[in-house]
Amino acid sequence: MILLTKLLLTHIIGDFFLQPKHWVKEKEKKKLKSLKLYLHIAIHFALLFLMLWDISLWPIILIIGVSHFIIDAIKLVLQKKKTKRLFFFIDQVLHVLVIVVTYFVYTKATIDFDIIFSEQNLLLITCLVFLTRPVSIIMKTIFTKWNISKLTESDESLKDAGNYIGILERLLVFIFIITNHWEAVGFLITSKSVFRFGDLRESKQRKLTEYVLIGTLISFGIAITIGLIFNALV
Repeated sequence: MILLTKLLLTHIIGDFFLQPKHWVKEKEKKKLKSLKLYLHIAIHFALLFLMLWDISLWPIILIIGVSHFIIDAIKLVLQKKKTKRLFFFIDQVLHVLVIVVTYFVYTKATIDFDIIFSEQNLLLITCLVFLTRPVSIIMKTIFTKWNISKLTESDESLKDAGNYIGILERLLVFIFIITNHWEAVGFLITSKSVFRFGDLRESKQRKLTEYVLIGTLISFGIAITIGLIFNALV
């Protein structure tokens, strides 16, 4: 696993620390004609040699370095302005996938699926997945009793920001509960209260304030309940 960690660390350093923003812009503009693309790949090769420091591992260095160039080149050629974000994530997933597959093939390491898909891990995954979109749908169903769209029609918040915030806070609360950090849950509730309800007080919208309060209590309540159930079952 030390070798795999070194390979992943090399990728992180090469892609996120040693690639200035103006390099990225030049690559997107000139694509395969950009010298920064080839300099970026050269840096990855150099980092791999320095990090591994073992000439016998040259096949790993060659495979990862060449594949990095191919993946970056395809991304630059195919991506458009509208698909830039999508191609960024695809690019990173492919890089990591190549690293992991190369490591397991070269070292002939095996994956213990019995440990990965143990009863406890499956329960953990089930809880985490449930706290995302399923709970969001449940809460939306609860709030169909009131005409929420009318209350929030003048809201200038980012699109779906509230939904993402709700998912993140439920996941955080769940993690705090199963790791027995109740004080962190209190801190999270306090932080949200200070930022959110301060704005609501200034807007003087009692109905909207009540809606946010109910939503927060339900969201936190569900996350705490799922956390307690997980602890009880484990």
